[in-house]
Amino acid sequence: MKLGIIGAMDVEVTTLKEKMENCTQRELAGSVFWEGTLSGLPAVVVQCGVGKVNAALCVQVLADCFGITHVVNTGIAGSLTPELDIGDLVVSTQAIYHDFDCHLIDPDYPVGQVPDMDVRAFPGDGMLVDLAYQAAEAENPGHCLKGTVASGDQFVCQKSQKEKIVEDTGAVCTEMEGAAIAHAAWKNRIPFVVIRAISDKADDSAQMDYPTFESIAAVRCANVTLRLAEILKHKG
Repeated sequence: MKLGIIGAMDVEVTTLKEKMENCTQRELAGSVFWEGTLSGLPAVVVQCGVGKVNAALCVQVLADCFGITHVVNTGIAGSLTPELDIGDLVVSTQAIYHDFDCHLIDPDYPVGQVPDMDVRAFPGDGMLVDLAYQAAEAENPGHCLKGTVASGDQFVCQKSQKEKIVEDTGAVCTEMEGAAIAHAAWKNRIPFVVIRAISDKADDSAQMDYPTFESIAAVRCANVTLRLAEILKHKG
């Protein structure tokens, strides 16, 4: 097993890079890929940059140039439900686009459906989802949720935006990369999971909360990813 770990921002991958052993670096497609071991498990960590194209591009590089067998997306997200407070953790059962909408071309296309794709929402790998949830519970007991992650190329900060995303997708949190990572992994037949820590609530407070809690949430999510790597190593 070789884990490909993707975070959008430096704050989301710094902890992982610091913990990596036997590390080498390669710059490809404008991103630096850190290859080594985490908790004894072969892994590659990359900061992809913000947004769906950056995220999908890094999955393809990981697949083509590093031979990764599993993908983990780590980072922060905005809550879409009162069940999730700042610092809580989400493990994706599936990931979906909230800003992909072709229903004007064909009314049979709901929001999130990519034409000619065999799924609307990209399902996470069952084993990875279960083990990631185990790692999340170990990091923050009683404050973890499995659910749908919704992604789009926009920072969602208004309650009305969040309510629309929930109506369209049923997601529990929103961010800017997960569904694109899931999409690229799905096309490459690579098992994946998205792990997110909540940086702002399901209300209008995102612009205030996000800068304050960004680093705290990112480190917590990185810790979950480290725990997951350790579990996978012991699992063999």
